[in-house]
Amino acid sequence: MKFSIGEKVSLQVPMQYLKTIDSISMLRPPDLVSLDEVGIIIGIRPNDLLEVKFRRGDFLIPAERLKIIEKDN
Repeated sequence: MKFSIGEKVSLQVPMQYLKTIDSISMLRPPDLVSLDEVGIIIGIRPNDLLEVKFRRGDFLIPAERLKIIEKDN
């Protein structure tokens, strides 16, 4: 699945941990982002890693763990 910057996404499955996008990444507990929370893609990295901005932080999430939120028409 192709993702682009600015798209709204949410987690498909729970994460074991969350990795911050800081220059010195930190591992954070998975309960900072719930499955129904909507985030926005703010960057795309190699190896299908996406930078996603959620309410409680910006995290690196593998593309296969995300789903696109359907746009309301």
